[in-house]
Amino acid sequence: MDNALPFGRILAAMITPFRSDGSLDPDGAQRLAAHLVDQGCDGVVLSGTTGESPTTTDTEKEALLRTVVEAVGGRATVVAGVGTSDTAHSAALARTAERAGADGILVVTPYYSKPQQEGVRRHLRAVADAVSLPVMLYDIPGRTGTRLAPETLRALAEHPRIVAVKDVSYDLAGAARTIADTGLHYYCGADEINLPLAAIGAVGVVSTVANVAPHQTRAVLDAYASGRNAEAARLHQRLLPLVQTMMDEVPGTVTAKALLRDAGLPAGPVRLPLVEADGPLLERLLKARQEACGSP
Repeated sequence: MDNALPFGRILAAMITPFRSDGSLDPDGAQRLAAHLVDQGCDGVVLSGTTGESPTTTDTEKEALLRTVVEAVGGRATVVAGVGTSDTAHSAALARTAERAGADGILVVTPYYSKPQQEGVRRHLRAVADAVSLPVMLYDIPGRTGTRLAPETLRALAEHPRIVAVKDVSYDLAGAARTIADTGLHYYCGADEINLPLAAIGAVGVVSTVANVAPHQTRAVLDAYASGRNAEAARLHQRLLPLVQTMMDEVPGTVTAKALLRDAGLPAGPVRLPLVEADGPLLERLLKARQEACGSP
């Protein structure tokens, strides 16, 4: 892990393993987290989009965090997703995450209610005020319906604990300006643009695809960081068909769990309203993984 960065460079947006009956699988979570770190991830982000946070309870989120901290704490960063559409609830989740041993928290823009930017700023400041941990903001307007506006990011960057952004805005020009204006550490949350965002100043990734291709995800950014730009581009292009197959048709949680199950790694089912990958999609996933990674 790069100690100059608040969370490292390569973080897996980890799925939440469930048992066959749909209950939380703590042992599986420990094994998967250890596997991802062994394969090159600097850390894991729990209870995010890929972690099915809308359908896990507060008790499950805390249990998941504690068990993963027990497995990889001290050798990898463990970041807890705590964002909800309710400010008080998000702050409470953040305090619980701090007590449970998280190294940082991820806070998504409040969703569904579509607050004004002043409301977004107050919400995110309130969550950051609730803890002493470093905070990564999560800008994913395609899911939340609300963008983190440039003026909001500039204002929030003044908070001593708000240090990073997970960016899924697909706005490279806007991200470049915000990186230059604020000094916030940008992490790409959209695997198809991991390399382009790095080229304009992002420091790392929070990657869904890293659940199933951690080494390959890391190799792209390692090559770029070493100045081997042509190699980085080649590796990025080789990974793109897997990224597109995993992310374009259905949510990445569904496809990541399907590939992890096939590889004999902890995953389990998805929870409704998500549904499992069907046979034709699984065939495409297996082919794409073989071309990108070889054998699992």
